[in-house]
Amino acid sequence: MNELFKALSHPARREIISALDAGPMASGDIAAMFDMSWPTVTGHLNVLKDAGLVEAERQGSSIRYRLNMSAAEEAVSFLVGLMNTGASRPRKKPGLKRKPLA
Repeated sequence: MNELFKALSHPARREIISALDAGPMASGDIAAMFDMSWPTVTGHLNVLKDAGLVEAERQGSSIRYRLNMSAAEEAVSFLVGLMNTGASRPRKKPGLKRKPLA
């Protein structure tokens, strides 16, 4: 789960995921979306792949990437569960200690 949220922390990787939501893309097409070097884009794709958010498939001399929805659904499920848990309990203010009742 930590790798998944780390992967989602960078705006370029979130943009790649948004683009892949429309369907699989060749690595060259993904790289063309950005004003950064090919190795930098490849690094972002590897982080997404290591987190399980994208899958890569070689087609001839190119690599096509597609979104792995099950990993994205796992992250969303975790966040929804966290929000539901947090809504049902009162929030404590940091640094404040309660006096014991007599």
